[in-house]
Amino acid sequence: MDGTENPDGIQNLTASECWQLLREATIGRVAVVRDGESDIFPVNHVVDHGTVVYRTGTGTLFKATLHKDVAFEVDGFEDDTAWSVVLHGRASESRQITQLIESFNLPVAPWQPGAKPRFVRIEPSEISGRRFQVVGRGALAEVPS
Repeated sequence: MDGTENPDGIQNLTASECWQLLREATIGRVAVVRDGESDIFPVNHVVDHGTVVYRTGTGTLFKATLHKDVAFEVDGFEDDTAWSVVLHGRASESRQITQLIESFNLPVAPWQPGAKPRFVRIEPSEISGRRFQVVGRGALAEVPS
């Protein structure tokens, strides 16, 4: 991405801007195809060495994403501006002892009770983002359905 703005006022973010917003976001969403259907899971995460890491149990989220191509998304607002970042990549579990030791030192703690012994790392293949002005609610009400 080059940081340019298109005629609709949507600014394409640079990769650096995308990574900064990923670092600042407190919650993201992992999207995956599971049993032929799309599914999405909210997770807290951390950026580590150009990857996204989240911690989970051994249930649905872990099984749905392990060794799969996934999308990871964060978004937010800044005054009257909205932004969104999407990262595509492959999810894998941190299993080597050095990876596990490093993962346990990351500031990503489970929000839910229960054991969350798995660290999943998304290795990115693509990242993109955009920023745009939020239109007033009145303008939205005038859009025909």
